[in-house]
Amino acid sequence: MLSEVFINQTASFLPFDPVNNDDIEAVLGMVGGKPSRARRVILRSNGIQARHYAIDRATGRIAMTNAQLTARAVNALGEIGRVELLACGTSSPDQLLPNHAVMVHGELKWPRLQVVSFAGICLSGAAALKHAWLAVRAGDVQRAVATGSELASASLMAGNFEAEVEHKVHELEGHPEIAFEKDFLRWMLSDGAGALLLENKPRGTQSLRIDWIEFSSAAHELPACMYAGGEKSEDGSMLGYRRFDAADWGTKSIFSLKQDVRLLNENIVRATLAEPLAAVIEKRKLRTEDIDWFLPHVSSNYFAEPVAQCLAEIGLPIPRERWFTNLANKGNTGSASPFIMLDELFHSGRIIKGQKLLMFVPESGRFSSGFVHLEAV
Repeated sequence: MLSEVFINQTASFLPFDPVNNDDIEAVLGMVGGKPSRARRVILRSNGIQARHYAIDRATGRIAMTNAQLTARAVNALGEIGRVELLACGTSSPDQLLPNHAVMVHGELKWPRLQVVSFAGICLSGAAALKHAWLAVRAGDVQRAVATGSELASASLMAGNFEAEVEHKVHELEGHPEIAFEKDFLRWMLSDGAGALLLENKPRGTQSLRIDWIEFSSAAHELPACMYAGGEKSEDGSMLGYRRFDAADWGTKSIFSLKQDVRLLNENIVRATLAEPLAAVIEKRKLRTEDIDWFLPHVSSNYFAEPVAQCLAEIGLPIPRERWFTNLANKGNTGSASPFIMLDELFHSGRIIKGQKLLMFVPESGRFSSGFVHLEAV
């Protein structure tokens, strides 16, 4: 018999003081010694006013690893007892190998337990949550912790692009700029971690029962849109870093994050929301009146109105007063964003017993999405 699963505690960790829009370039640095021409336009569009970086302002160096950020969020859960499963998702691990989750386990110094790591982009944290949910639901474990975390700043700092800029200056005589698909993300992403405690029984004054989690991928029809560790060829196919000489890794910023903004704008709402949610509405019999809180992970405020229009078009017009997001003051922390968003709402006192929550977690890597349905008990 399958067990019910409850989120009994939430926590998050955001490093150092928030950084406002005017100070970003002072923290991340200026590529080629010149301010970005795209920065103000992108910031005006995305609506983010403050974000956090794990960068020591005094030294200009990364002061924490992703594993340390994640461990800080897990420890913020408080005294939770013996955990049997740790599932961690991230798009920015500290190294290629070992995996991120075992590094977090090493930071926590917990006794031996099951440890599972999930790669990907924004959906990797939700994938960790789904694994933890299924493990508890199946009775394999009674208590699990799922995390999402990002150390985006490590790849956004200006020094990562100096080799490319020097190469371009030499070749193009005076155009020390990085391509827009790389510059775009420098003003979109930031650092943070979130953690959720899952158990097979509710406890405390508030718990959220996980009713279901649905995932969907459109990779069969669309090419990569957000990527790192490779380049796209002229036909749109991906060339991984192993296809390049080591010298090209720096001069072409192979390991930097890139975003095909045109492909993103043309497909993100249809491929990650309209089509998969329409299928979920039919399968789960979703109705607008049954959703008290809608928690969309949107990378930019630019997409808020298209998302609202899409919901109306597919028959789930959730009023904006039922939306909850903290993008403006917490930033876009990728796979950690859904955790950080849920943590703030969970501890706000605004959730009432019996209310139902729908989380929407898209990622533009190759257009995947997840939907999580919760009920307050």
